Amino acid sequence: MKQYFLKKEENRRLLIFFAGWGADERLFSRQVADGYDYMLCYDYRTLDFDYGLLAPYESIRLLAWSMGVWVAGKTFEKNDKYQWNMKMAVNGTSFPIDEEKGILPAVFEGTLAHFSETTLVRFRRRMCGSMEQVKVFLSYTPYRSLEDLKEELAVLREMYNDLGEASFLWDKAIIGVRDHIFPVENQHCAWQGVTAVEVDAAHYDERLFNVLLLGSEESLWTKD
Repeated sequence: MKQYFLKKEENRRLLIFFAGWGADERLFSRQVADGYDYMLCYDYRTLDFDYGLLAPYESIRLLAWSMGVWVAGKTFEKNDKYQWNMKMAVNGTSFPIDEEKGILPAVFEGTLAHFSETTLVRFRRRMCGSMEQVKVFLSYTPYRSLEDLKEELAVLREMYNDLGEASFLWDKAIIGVRDHIFPVENQHCAWQGVTAVEVDAAHYDERLFNVLLLGSEESLWTKD
């Protein structure tokens, strides 16, 4: 995967964000809370991760979205020695392709089997939930080719089939009630035993990400 510092000011605290499938640094180049450096992780065609980049930090906020929830879980399930301030999952689960706890397998396989520019446009419409949000998303469109995106999707399926559930303990799950990618009922099923908070948001929601990255609603960044 790629690890990209969007903000690096030698702060002692880090916000590390595992984006979803198909992202790049353009999509989430946003302002973050004062006092935090900001690392974005994306492009999950491998799970290679440089843990040494986290060594300088005394406190880490972990935020993961969509397929990034599973990737983050796999990244840290056997290397969970860090001083976590908070570990938050958004519109994703530790079972990303699952009939009851993730994306429906038939939907995932259909997207991959028929992947094309038209398929990608339809996916983004479902992901954003409204034409207004689609326009916002397109203003940050990742510079990724169709070949890159299809390869990443196929690799994610293969890795999940090989490695299974990510056995990582999250502090909180944020569930968008208008999510049409990870069904809401499946997210609730996956997060039994974890604090789950419903918000009025689609799978990709500009306002929600701005709030979480900036930390402007601190109640979301609590373990209650």
